[in-house]
Amino acid sequence: MQTIHPKKNWQGKTILIAEDEESNFKYLQLALRDTQVNIIRAKNGKEAVDLCRKHTDIDLVLMDIKMPGMDGFQATKEIRQFAEDLPIIALTAYAMADDKDTSLEAGCNDYISKPVKRNRIFSILDKYL
Repeated sequence: MQTIHPKKNWQGKTILIAEDEESNFKYLQLALRDTQVNIIRAKNGKEAVDLCRKHTDIDLVLMDIKMPGMDGFQATKEIRQFAEDLPIIALTAYAMADDKDTSLEAGCNDYISKPVKRNRIFSILDKYL
């Protein structure tokens, strides 16, 4: 049975979704549609780093781990050099036991394995926003 979350209002908050797969991005965008959150997208790790430098108003990053060019682990490490307190949540389709540990060691605050469930996104965002 799926838990229904009360309506969320994160108006004034900005989330960077670093996700190279169009279908995964669209799913996250749809899941967050009614929350009033502002969404920015990066299609690779380098773009995520650049956007975090440019947009100091980003409140949270949903970071896909496997992306072309610079992966999410490296992007997180680079972001940590200038944004120590920015919440970064790892997203990975590779739900191996050590992925969570590797994500946390890279500097992520939390971890969500794919397929991402809407309730899990909401509970994580509630924790950090």
